[in-house]
Amino acid sequence: MTKFIRRLQRIGSSILVSLPKEWVEAHKLDKSMEIELETNENTISITANKTERPSKEVVISYPLPENENIVADITGAYLLGYDIIRIKGKSIIPVEDREKIRNSMRRLVGMEIVEEDSSNINVQFLLDATTLSPEKILKRISSIALGMFNDVLVALTSDDRSNLQTMSNRDDEVDRQYFLLVRLIRSTMIDNRLASAFRLENIDVLDYRIAANVLETASDTIVEIANSVLNTTLTRSDLKKIYDITKDIEAIHKKSIDAFIAQDRHLAIEAISGYRKFQKKISDIRSSIEQKNQLQIDFLDLIYMFERVSRSWADIADLVKPVYY
Repeated sequence: MTKFIRRLQRIGSSILVSLPKEWVEAHKLDKSMEIELETNENTISITANKTERPSKEVVISYPLPENENIVADITGAYLLGYDIIRIKGKSIIPVEDREKIRNSMRRLVGMEIVEEDSSNINVQFLLDATTLSPEKILKRISSIALGMFNDVLVALTSDDRSNLQTMSNRDDEVDRQYFLLVRLIRSTMIDNRLASAFRLENIDVLDYRIAANVLETASDTIVEIANSVLNTTLTRSDLKKIYDITKDIEAIHKKSIDAFIAQDRHLAIEAISGYRKFQKKISDIRSSIEQKNQLQIDFLDLIYMFERVSRSWADIADLVKPVYY
């Protein structure tokens, strides 16, 4: 990146700045041609020869090298922001791998097979990135994860736990939304127009990636809890105790997400305070069990899984910027 210093000039009522000659010539600009200006809080960027962003395209040659995985390659290309993925075979692509490719499309929001023959498969991202929103995707992930958590709580006091069997599918949807957000974030970091459309600085983009990753991790832990509850040998009384201990940590999630979206530090502090109170409650319970010389491994294991979820949500609150006076 080359930097230039220019002095502002006043002509009539306008303030003008000249463009570097080298840059003008490199982009073959001339009088009356249009350029695009984007302004941020302390910066301005100039784009020459503005056109629609060209589609990013990658070719995956088939058969793959040893130890490579076609699904992993497609997912990687998706996350890197490629709009078109061409799988070009030197021979016929086997039915087994075709099914793997089709199944991978279900995990990647916006990707569709648009062309196919015996030795070639073309996949394309059909969504317009500028119509997406990191905030809305994060809220979607949050909503699914919170719904999963609430259903686990209900199962602790209910004889009907059939809803817990849906957790893996709901976690898959969290993964789909997470992949979409990662793709969008990576695209935003290399495309100033997207960053401007979303009104996000680079640090904000990074924070969204971290927050989404934390939510995805919490969702995985909730699936673990659901499986443990489905197969538990704990008594109804023990499960009711766990419910009473953990029912209030839903508030940590809600306050953390709201604080992150609004960048509300005071709300973030409330969420973190709620997490610390939950930690204290767990510590007291463990001390009580130890004093009674009772070994309740299954009981404590479940409690600590809930603690992992609450810690993840509190980590999101930690991303909220401090207020300096």
